[in-house]
Amino acid sequence: MALRNALMAALLEGEASGYDLAKGFDATVANFWTATPQQLYRELERMEAEELVTARVVEQERRPNKRLFSLTEAGREAVRAYTAEPPARPAVVRDELLVKVQCVDAGDIEAVRAAVAGRMDWATAKLARYERIRRRLLAGRSEEAYFAEAERIGPYLTLLRGMSFERENLRWGELALRRLEERAAVHGHQGEHVRAQQGEDAHGQQGE
Repeated sequence: MALRNALMAALLEGEASGYDLAKGFDATVANFWTATPQQLYRELERMEAEELVTARVVEQERRPNKRLFSLTEAGREAVRAYTAEPPARPAVVRDELLVKVQCVDAGDIEAVRAAVAGRMDWATAKLARYERIRRRLLAGRSEEAYFAEAERIGPYLTLLRGMSFERENLRWGELALRRLEERAAVHGHQGEHVRAQQGEDAHGQQGE
């Protein structure tokens, strides 16, 4: 998926400056697409050149003037055309944490446990942020009322997917930490047994 599609999805919320888009990406499409501010600005310039977005200048007294971007009719047509295309195959997972877990039996088990715990902290923080967005979207309504009344339901559906992904990260993290702790305990006892045996052997040799 091209970055421009994610930007067009964000601009369906209404006009926004490049700064607002960069700052607010976490509150719109970050649960399925990420980009740096520099990437966003460059893509907005290309989209404006292709007349997918238009920009108007807003003068500010004590701050630099800003440009607010909005979708053009061509941009909205591009959204319609994009949604009609079959989706690409799911992205290949490239997760360094899972590589470390794969190597844990020959590696530093405590460091891997700490990395898993860190991932869980990250997932917890993202869930909290997503929950704040969910409450804002619902605005006191039940989910059923939201789906029946809201002008747009796409943002809520993608938000639910992001929340389920982070909940699964937490479930897996709890399982992984429990099993790694059990393995560390077993290996620790084995190490103590080996050291004790080595000590007995050394003592016996001295006695001879």
